[in-house]
Amino acid sequence: MTSSTTLRIATRKSALALWQTEHVAARLRVLHPDLSIELVPLSTRGDEILDRSLSALGGKGLFLKELEVAMEEGHADCAVHSLKDVPMELDGPFALAAVLERADPFDAFVSNHHADLASLPHGARVGTSSLRRQVQLRAIRPDLELRDLRGNVNTRLAKLDAGDYDAIILACAGLQRLGFDGRIRARLTPPDFLPAVAQGAIAVECRAGDDATHALFAPLNHAPTRRCVDVERAMNLRLAGSCQVPIAGYCTEADGSWTLRALVGDERSGEILRVEDSADTSTLHDLGTLVAERLLEQGAERLLKR
Repeated sequence: MTSSTTLRIATRKSALALWQTEHVAARLRVLHPDLSIELVPLSTRGDEILDRSLSALGGKGLFLKELEVAMEEGHADCAVHSLKDVPMELDGPFALAAVLERADPFDAFVSNHHADLASLPHGARVGTSSLRRQVQLRAIRPDLELRDLRGNVNTRLAKLDAGDYDAIILACAGLQRLGFDGRIRARLTPPDFLPAVAQGAIAVECRAGDDATHALFAPLNHAPTRRCVDVERAMNLRLAGSCQVPIAGYCTEADGSWTLRALVGDERSGEILRVEDSADTSTLHDLGTLVAERLLEQGAERLLKR
């Protein structure tokens, strides 16, 4: 952070990204009443290219590279992200200063005429551009016609309302944050449906050596969430996962024991490999890598190479 008393937070321009950034800013204002906060809204490559699926775009950091450039060039002190969009390894001089308490991590079934996946008619049109969602949908309902769906939350809901789809799949957290709780007809939950790694968690990214800015965000870091998403991200890192690969992972804690459920799939054939394993406090740091290794032993590398 600079010597200025103003903290500049880079954010994407979408309604959801702005909500998340305003949420972080509001928490900071309570903690630091004298701190002036300025939002720096930016457009990212992932926001601008909407005629191709995320998997077709490839690469990593589709929703944060421009925000990192703003920090590198001194136009922003930090950035707020959906953690599921953040690469497993950050480029250059960046680090996660805080991970806020996780909201609802699961996916939502949204439809105007059908109550859940089971009630969809044969061959129904379901919108999602996520390969992770597609492979799990095919495993449950191979008859469905899966169609790409890009754009912000409001745009996706508008396409559903226009009749382009019979149902769409969105993140529960995004809908809830924007006041669309009533659009959720059903939640897609484990063990049948696993969320994206770190889905539902908001993260703050800063320059690695900026101790002053890191200190501002330290009270916002939610340790239980951080432990669980670190396990999920370690699993994804070992598998070299990205939006080009159908990978899911969800870690939970109960009574001092952590459980990680994970899967790797092939969206074309619907084949899915699943692993579930647990650890105590002494072995938690190895849980993500252990689950990834078990998936590789089952043949995950064959699916990942496709």
